[in-house]
Amino acid sequence: MAGKFVITKDKRGEYRFALKAGNGETIAVSEGYKTKASALNGVDSVRRNAADAPVDDTTEANA
Repeated sequence: MAGKFVITKDKRGEYRFALKAGNGETIAVSEGYKTKASALNGVDSVRRNAADAPVDDTTEANA
């Protein structure tokens, strides 16, 4: 099964999205959004911007 985005509403009334792997494991969780539309815009942003995002490994000491 492919991964999916899951939108929830927290106790404070804010909307959040989580990216879940095909096995159901949570990969990432968003910040809180005041509106569902804003959370959906966040999902769209991740879809557009993450596909070709480079990995910036800051754990290596500068040589």
